[in-house]
Amino acid sequence: MRIVQKFGGTSVGSLERIGKTADLVAAELAQGNQVAVVVSAMSGETNRLTSMAHEICAQPAARELDALVATGEQVSAALLAIELQNRGIAAYSYSGGQAGFVTDSKHERARIKDIEGDHLLTRLQAGEVPVVTGFQGVDEQGNVTTLGRGGSDTSAVALAIAVEADVCDIYTDVDGIYTTDPRIVPKARKIERIAYEEMLEFASLGAKVLQTRSVELAMRYNMPLHLRSSFEPVAGTMVVQEDDSMERATISGVAYNRDEAKITIMGIPDQPGIAANVFGPVAGAGINVDVIVQNVSEQGYTDITFTVPTGDYQQTMDIMRRLCKQMDARDVKGDDSVAKVSVVGVGMRSHSGVAKDMFDILAREGVNIQMITTSEIKITVVIDEKYIELAVRTLHSAFGLDAEDS
Repeated sequence: MRIVQKFGGTSVGSLERIGKTADLVAAELAQGNQVAVVVSAMSGETNRLTSMAHEICAQPAARELDALVATGEQVSAALLAIELQNRGIAAYSYSGGQAGFVTDSKHERARIKDIEGDHLLTRLQAGEVPVVTGFQGVDEQGNVTTLGRGGSDTSAVALAIAVEADVCDIYTDVDGIYTTDPRIVPKARKIERIAYEEMLEFASLGAKVLQTRSVELAMRYNMPLHLRSSFEPVAGTMVVQEDDSMERATISGVAYNRDEAKITIMGIPDQPGIAANVFGPVAGAGINVDVIVQNVSEQGYTDITFTVPTGDYQQTMDIMRRLCKQMDARDVKGDDSVAKVSVVGVGMRSHSGVAKDMFDILAREGVNIQMITTSEIKITVVIDEKYIELAVRTLHSAFGLDAEDS
């Protein structure tokens, strides 16, 4: 069996943790498996390096920032390779460029174009362990690039595809995906198997376990992912293609995101191109818009309400105030105390009435719904942030997700 193991910052956060990580690598080798490893920087290292750069200059060049922060993963890879070598294991560290990761030239948010991974496959077949830096590569001019925060997950999945691995194990500080946040609902259950599409919804709704891009890549190439803990020797959650057993559960989990703000621009004269005029400047500022609702009145005016991440709230409000004057709109209002709660499940495709049930459940608890958006396997509502825990607990219980033995 050929495995790619990815270890996050907490898994390589100290020499002691690197030793524990080496134990996990050695255990797979002892079972006769071929193993390649992808590592993140030690916990906090990327932030430390970035802060040093900003102490020198308010706006460091993106090229130099990439060259700087990429060293964090190189430290982790070299230390783990040294630890493995010290145990008599043939392990060698590789930077992203040495491993064959070729990206575009968009510094700090590069995308992988190709992996020239034949030499790593040869190493694996020879019984060696390549230890590869995550989060980085080189562009066609040889410049170091980084993939953005969380990019090590994407590196691991891409490497697994390149070397035709049987599975990509993602080791983190949690032992899998749960039906909701166990800190809010102690009866939350670990999900043994989850479809790629469901995992994408969870990731987009704020779940920090897997980066969205990595799930998209795994789904495209049908690469099984195993989310598991580097601290507990237990089975985790498999992320795989949808199968018949998944369809028997209408709802797989309840997700939420507190990092939301709502903005409404009101009384815009109704004419073609309104939406483009509103969202063009927002997109130009690199701000991601999520839920959108547009209402047209009989008087010929339009109101547009949408949500953005809380961190982009003030910048978006500034843009909307300028647009309000330019478009002769009546007013702009904002609220940074909202949150999203969603029910997710591939079973929704074959079960009707989930939306009605969700709305009834929240209404009985006195939770007012401000906005609604749906997909084939997800229903999301925007509510007042102060009700988020009540909403999550109530929905989790009402849809039968509580563990019976908790």
